[in-house]
Amino acid sequence: MKKTSYLCHCKKNEEMTKKINPFIVTGKIPKQYFCDRDKESEQLVRFLDSRENVVLMSQRRMGKTKLVEHSLENGSKEYVLITIDILHTSSFREFIQLLGATVFDSLAKRSTRMMKLFTATLRSLSASFGYDPIQNTPTLDIHLGDITMPEYTLKEIFEYIEKSNRRCIIVIDEFQQVTKYPEKNVEALLRTHIQHLENANLVFAGSQRRLMEEIFFSEKRPFYMSARSIVLEAIPLDCYCNFACHHFLKAGKEIEREAVSLVYDTFKGVTLYLQRIMKDAFSITSVGEKCDTDTIQHLINDYLMECEPRLREQLALITEPQKELLYAMSEEGEPVKSITASAFIKRHRMKSTSAVQSAAKKLLEFDLLTRRDGLYYIADPLMDLWLKSRRL
Repeated sequence: MKKTSYLCHCKKNEEMTKKINPFIVTGKIPKQYFCDRDKESEQLVRFLDSRENVVLMSQRRMGKTKLVEHSLENGSKEYVLITIDILHTSSFREFIQLLGATVFDSLAKRSTRMMKLFTATLRSLSASFGYDPIQNTPTLDIHLGDITMPEYTLKEIFEYIEKSNRRCIIVIDEFQQVTKYPEKNVEALLRTHIQHLENANLVFAGSQRRLMEEIFFSEKRPFYMSARSIVLEAIPLDCYCNFACHHFLKAGKEIEREAVSLVYDTFKGVTLYLQRIMKDAFSITSVGEKCDTDTIQHLINDYLMECEPRLREQLALITEPQKELLYAMSEEGEPVKSITASAFIKRHRMKSTSAVQSAAKKLLEFDLLTRRDGLYYIADPLMDLWLKSRRL
């Protein structure tokens, strides 16, 4: 097929095929478009049905929250799912603000009874209640200044959840962020309330495995051995290839297995990136046509250009020594066992061992660098790909 004007064909081809694009990147994923994860889904449902809390670990963009949604959607209907992503919170009060607003949206809006119960239970929260005439639903406006007694407000939120007439599953995404709050007792406060919950269980999802393991598997921490653990790895290549080829064929299209492998290898199996490129590939491939590796490479290049402003902004926020270490890691082309080894430092003309150690510490905190099984990686394969492209 022609390799020009790829994305401009998207709307035309979708109208021609009258098919739903099966490679979904946002919103709810119907069961027939969910790839694999049968084992992890079965484990998750089993643990939650047994009223156990769960630690769900994987690198970012691997589909942790989508797995929870998928698992509960195809499991018991008794659950109410409450999901918060705390990655961008920086204090305990922000955590309470987000949790309170999400609990309101997930529970209080369900009935007049739950709304009245919310206002009666959360007495310490001086937020503004309103009404949306367009959506025909009540609203809640919480400002940080409304949270004057965060510890007490947290207690009230959990009391409210306990009074719900339906069992709740609370998903806290990027849970390791609580370790970065200025308040030092957040883990202990949360553990105190969570251990007494009878009407709710929690899924603690996190992408920084080292921090998550410290929180839940260190004897010195409040959450020690308080939850069952599930580690989410990349979907196996063969499995994803079969999934992609099946949905192309079902729509009267084809895709080379080598093309799927190219996407998979480029983005190291990270689900979000796989789905995004495959979504574009499906959109621009007409019925009766075959998507090949050249087409996929063009789409990858287009996506890299689209993301470049965001990647540049990330790089602009770090120091020169931190940038040097990222570029050195990218030039290696493979995971690095020892970033302080003299050979590594000399090869990339780094300043000193101490400078590398200091840079690595910050990059790990920023989740730009990660360490697994004793090896250092650039955390985001898209960032890694962009850094490599800048050297060409």
